[in-house]
Amino acid sequence: MQSSKIRSLIFDKLSESGLNSNLADIATSSCILLGYLFMSLLLFWISRKLIIGAFTKITKKTKSTFDDILIEHKIPKLLSYFPTLFFLSKVIPTVFENQNWIPRVFEAVTIIVVIALIRSLLKSVRDYLKTLNSFKDKPIDSYIQVVMIFLWFIGGIIILSILTETDIGTFLTTLGALSAVLLFVFKDTILGFVASVQITINDTVRIGDWVSMPNNNADGTVVKISLSTVQIQNFDNTITSIPTYKLISDSFINWRGMSESSGRRIKRSILIKVGSIRFLEDDELNPLKKINLMSGIIQSKEEDIKNYNSKFNADKSLLINGRNLTNIGLFRAYAEAYLKDHPMINKEMTLMCRQLAQTSQGVPIEIYVFSADKKWENYESIVADIFDHLLASTKYFHLECFEFSPIIPKL
Repeated sequence: MQSSKIRSLIFDKLSESGLNSNLADIATSSCILLGYLFMSLLLFWISRKLIIGAFTKITKKTKSTFDDILIEHKIPKLLSYFPTLFFLSKVIPTVFENQNWIPRVFEAVTIIVVIALIRSLLKSVRDYLKTLNSFKDKPIDSYIQVVMIFLWFIGGIIILSILTETDIGTFLTTLGALSAVLLFVFKDTILGFVASVQITINDTVRIGDWVSMPNNNADGTVVKISLSTVQIQNFDNTITSIPTYKLISDSFINWRGMSESSGRRIKRSILIKVGSIRFLEDDELNPLKKINLMSGIIQSKEEDIKNYNSKFNADKSLLINGRNLTNIGLFRAYAEAYLKDHPMINKEMTLMCRQLAQTSQGVPIEIYVFSADKKWENYESIVADIFDHLLASTKYFHLECFEFSPIIPKL
């Protein structure tokens, strides 16, 4: 009623100034509209100041980080839109009489703001959960995206229903007929959702896992798992994006078991030339007995061999008769003793030095142990130190390592 009086007053003043009735009516509507817009801007400014101020005060009084995350995702700002929208939805229709589409537009805009508010709230919950240790390695982004797709889908149907004044059931019936098309369009999204659920249930991959997918040129740490893609930061700091469903359909290596175990495996061989392997004479054993780790081992083996040869009356005029010490056998014994004495080897896990089947490059002596330090840089340093020492030790046992020497034809 008050609005009608103001409208009549403005119209009368403009008519008295010489404007015809049509121009006076348009000018009156424009003045009222500008007035309402100014009032709505003022209301929005006041609402924003009050709501953001209230959130800021609460944030300062609480120790929780959740309220800080709410402000970061602009929850107070979105809340400040509602008083303005409510005000405009009440006053704008009075300016444009008999325009039934205007209230419907405001209803649609309100739904969009509500969806945006829920979206920001879900993002806030996601970021807060990521600060908790129990959720750091969970694919929270996938579930947030699923909820948002469902929310936008429902919101879109409601908005179209409001704008076209069509019953929601009609839209759902139409979408049912188009289900095959929708399945085709959203194929990757559906596959990604199913993959995300399976990854979580089976605990296949977590954020922070080191995974290797050679077919996709990925070898690094999982930094993000979303509905559509998994992002892997490679060790050269490049990012590889892989469709989420490929973690179900394709094979890959997850090194989490190694990370969670007590050690990281060292499995590497030294190739010994077959021609350098031989029995050792008694006078050749004396220098080896001076090696701290070998004196007890050689003495024990000598007693065992002596007893065996005496029992079976072995003719030792030929060294091949009976049992004898070989340089490669003593080297294996030394390598195992060295590894047992090494401070960076986990003694509670498998520890052995074994001889593998002969190859065209020689006889492999394989070291199979676990490093106590699993960090990559430290691990490589430990491996290098072990093999530096063992390679340098071969000459004390009169052994030679294999080296490929290409035959160069004489000119």
